[in-house]
Amino acid sequence: QAARAQASIFIRGFAGGSLRATVAQVQVLIGQRQVAIQIDPQAFDRFAIERVPSFVLVRDGMRPVSCASGTCAPPEAYLRTIGDVSIDYALELMQRRAPQFAKDADGFLRRIKGQGN
Repeated sequence: QAARAQASIFIRGFAGGSLRATVAQVQVLIGQRQVAIQIDPQAFDRFAIERVPSFVLVRDGMRPVSCASGTCAPPEAYLRTIGDVSIDYALELMQRRAPQFAKDADGFLRRIKGQGN
């Protein structure tokens, strides 16, 4: 679903402290799919992620702001949900809970369903 949605997957760091081990584990999961994967421990702070899997929907045009721990996302600029669910389920849940993000979620949902942008 991440490949179809053109969503990015963020991981906090290297598996076992090894880039090679991380690449091997990720390759098993994604196979030949084209998925954007970024190692970005600061993203976990930026979006207050304490448990995984977490799904973050960032409002289009969001600008980070300075905060005590570095660059943060203002609370009104993103939604986060946690759970072992599919991406489409997480996006639909976000749409129901925060209709002001419906348009932001819709683009990802349309791509997952093969309907383009």
